[in-house]
Amino acid sequence: MGSKFKSSRELLTSVDSLFTTQAERDDELKPKVEEIELGLIDGFEGHPFSVKDDEDMQNLVKSISENGVLVPCLARQNGERYELISGHRRKAACESLGIATLPIIIKDMTREEAIITMVDSNIQREYILPSEKAFAYKMKMDALSKQGKRDISTCGQVGHKSRDDVADESGRQVQRYIRLTYLNKQLLNMVDEGRIAFTPAVELSYLNEIEQQDLVDAISECDATPNLSQACRLKMKSQGEGLTPEIIGEIMFEKKSNQKEMLKIPMDDIRKSLPNASEKQAKEFILKACEHYSRYLIRQQNHDER
Repeated sequence: MGSKFKSSRELLTSVDSLFTTQAERDDELKPKVEEIELGLIDGFEGHPFSVKDDEDMQNLVKSISENGVLVPCLARQNGERYELISGHRRKAACESLGIATLPIIIKDMTREEAIITMVDSNIQREYILPSEKAFAYKMKMDALSKQGKRDISTCGQVGHKSRDDVADESGRQVQRYIRLTYLNKQLLNMVDEGRIAFTPAVELSYLNEIEQQDLVDAISECDATPNLSQACRLKMKSQGEGLTPEIIGEIMFEKKSNQKEMLKIPMDDIRKSLPNASEKQAKEFILKACEHYSRYLIRQQNHDER
């Protein structure tokens, strides 16, 4: 008999639900935002994206100083501490402003789930270095593999949609980016600096460690980086008869038909005078400075001839 009737507790619960709005019920399902002390928040282990003190960061600092952190960060709990998944730039901005806490959504995630979320939330940045994209794609690829997704479509899953959502980055292109992780630090820095183009860099990634170091020495000696034709021949020699320093030198010291004289100035030197300038802004500033100095020399010459 009693089984046909609801308990008083169940009746009260069902009656209470009649007096809550859909918005209130939806709000209960939303993830809760907590204010967490910065000292308890660690960066993501192996995070491939750098936090630069550039113009975008300065704008973010200004926005947070005026409005606070508008979008909560995402983290997962790690014992009594928290591992940040997305929000490293916001955390850095808060640290520079002396803000003690950061609004965070805490989510229970496995390491692999956290990696995939971390990569997806950062890969849409407006400007990403080739090395950052390479190591991010490799981390996501490894995470997908550990989840058991080892089929041929995995590389396609690693790619991201472009800003206009036209198409995913192809699996082949993802694999080419991952190849960059096989370059040594010096060559990878040259790719990030734009001294070595992406496609030649992929070819150079097939050279072994000793051959890559010999190539770095040759680049320093001849003050030139390999084009695609040279990179392909270096790879072919490496995979065939072998690549000696002498062969690398012969290939690198060839005169290129489209070779142009270039002046290289380290950005670290430029930032001493232009701390927040982008590469494009620095180039424009230097060209204008040269133009003004040229006019000054002409005026001085005319003055001396009087």
